[in-house]
Formats: sequence, structure tokens, C-alpha cells
Amino acid sequence: MIAGAERLPGLVLAAGLAALLVAALAGCGSAGTSASAGPASGTTGSVGPTARAASVGATASTPAGGMIDPASGLPLVAVSDLPRQALVTIALIRAGGPFPHDQDGAVFQNREGLLPEQPRAWYREYTVETPGSPDRGPRRIVAGEDGTLYWTADHYGSFWVLQR
Repeated sequence: MIAGAERLPGLVLAAGLAALLVAALAGCGSAGTSASAGPASGTTGSVGPTARAASVGATASTPAGGMIDPASGLPLVAVSDLPRQALVTIALIRAGGPFPHDQDGAVFQNREGLLPEQPRAWYREYTVETPGSPDRGPRRIVAGEDGTLYWTADHYGSFWVLQR
């Protein structure tokens, strides 16, 4: 038997759910098809302000009309502004998996201190595929126990709060 073959039916179902989500959101915005800098960008340094910059009133433009999440001090981003691979990951998180990487769902320790301070195991991290990357790439969705989702395109160098 091929390693991981027992997960194949669940992955097919999850991929179908993700495709439906992507199709539903396709009319809501760019869904990451723009080459401009911002949340959809995968390049380090072009993903917007860090939590520290946002908390001191940085003037860098942010998606969602430049709005800041009052609970975290992080910039807000609309789901429709994320790359389509992030929409797939969000759909998998909401469906409870199955996830393509063994590391998905692992505890995110918030060592950088950019997310609000919470007890250990409050946050879980999930891979957002990065086209052309030979490994998992730098993009992640981090989920809080309360359902809050955070986006990072630069492997935890900065975060955005997904608008609910």
C-alpha cells in the first residue's frame, strides 16, 4: 500500500470543498491573483507592517481600508485579498482536515511575540502552499482557539488578522 493512501478519500473531499470555497469567493475580489505587494504577496518585506509597526501607528497601507484589529493591534485583511492557496487552507481548517502536511495543526508557540499573548497550545499553524517552493514555503495560517485566523506570508515576520 502507498504510504498515506488511507488519507486519499478525505483529501479528495477536502479538495472538493476547497474548490467550492474558491469558486464562491472568486467574485469577491482578487483572491490573490494580483501581483501587487500586500497579503497575497509571497515576498519577504512586502507584506505590510509588523505588529510592532501597527501598534505604533505606522502609515503603511493595509488591506481592508487600512483598518487595525483593536484586540491585537494587527492589520485586518479580507479573505478575498489572500492568495487562492490560503482559501484552500482555510477551507481545510474549517472542515477539520485532512491536511496535506504532517506539521499542519501543530502548536504555534508565538515565539516572536507578535500575536496576542495566550496560554500554550492556544494557537495552531497550517501550511499555505507556496507555488514553486521546494518545501512548505513561508506562508501560514495560524488559528486561535477562539476561531481567529491570522495570515503570514513571511514565515512569522508579520501577521494580519482575517476579517470575520
